[in-house]
Amino acid sequence: MSLLEIQIKGRLLPILLPLLFVFPLSVFAAPITDISGRVLKEGSHFQRIISLYPAHTENLATLGCTDLLVGISTGDDFPQSISSRQRFSYRDNPEKFIAANPDLILVRPMIVRAYPQLLSRLQEAGITVVSMQPRSVDEIYSYWRDLASLVGKEERAERMVEAFKTALSHYAELNNTIAQEEKPWIYFESIHARMKTIAPQSIAAMVLRYGGGRNVASDAEARNSTNIAAYGKEHILSHAAKIDIYLAQKGRMNRVSVEDIAAEPGFSAIKAVQEKQVYLIDEKLVSRPTMRLLLGIERVREVIRIFYAYPPFSPPVSFYNKNDTLQLKRFILYR
Repeated sequence: MSLLEIQIKGRLLPILLPLLFVFPLSVFAAPITDISGRVLKEGSHFQRIISLYPAHTENLATLGCTDLLVGISTGDDFPQSISSRQRFSYRDNPEKFIAANPDLILVRPMIVRAYPQLLSRLQEAGITVVSMQPRSVDEIYSYWRDLASLVGKEERAERMVEAFKTALSHYAELNNTIAQEEKPWIYFESIHARMKTIAPQSIAAMVLRYGGGRNVASDAEARNSTNIAAYGKEHILSHAAKIDIYLAQKGRMNRVSVEDIAAEPGFSAIKAVQEKQVYLIDEKLVSRPTMRLLLGIERVREVIRIFYAYPPFSPPVSFYNKNDTLQLKRFILYR
């Protein structure tokens, strides 16, 4: 049995998750198709995979399948043990991919839209190309299950889903002990240069909600089914007196600093800027559909604790052991 221990107010609550349990096929989503719409044969387990999306790579590691990865994207940085794998980009020529002899290439919709000729050439070479990227929590569960079915790790995917749901339910319980009107208003910045925020139904919005904050930009409208939404400086400043915490994701999509935000013309009117309540969060912990979203939730909770001047605490332990297999040891949850 795999033991997930959740510590709440100093007490350990053991939750036993079966290591070997056969789940009915009805648990899984509709049949998986490749990018051309061809339904993949049930039970097709791939052995040589190139991942062009870091979330795919990380989730394959969580499923215990790093040995199946013959290539990763130029943006991959976790887990560290896969860093020496051959790197690929959707800007590379098809021959580089074909030379690696993969039987599966995993991409996301953006790559399908932007590089159709590359992917068509790879399919002509007999390589299966599958595109996946969830947009909501429910889609994350289906995504993990679909990914697992490609490598024969369905039982491990169920453990991921159950562990994640268990953690979220405890965060929800802790949040329910605080009145809604007492939770801080947080503006979540996704792209500073374009004054964009997160879409209300996005994965990042889920992280914010379970972290215990209220989304100032809950009226933002997503475009093209993306996780980000245009908001605009004027709209942000209309909430200036309401924003308790200004939280910005930082990474390849948003190369910003606290100083950049504080120096932005007009932002001196924002309550959070005036009170030095501007914080950064690693975009990988709020945008990638992996188990590390729980660390993103913890980061939001940490920021809120700082805002209320609560004592600091240590982050949860890693989800991975030295072999990069899922190790659901313990989540430390705080009120």
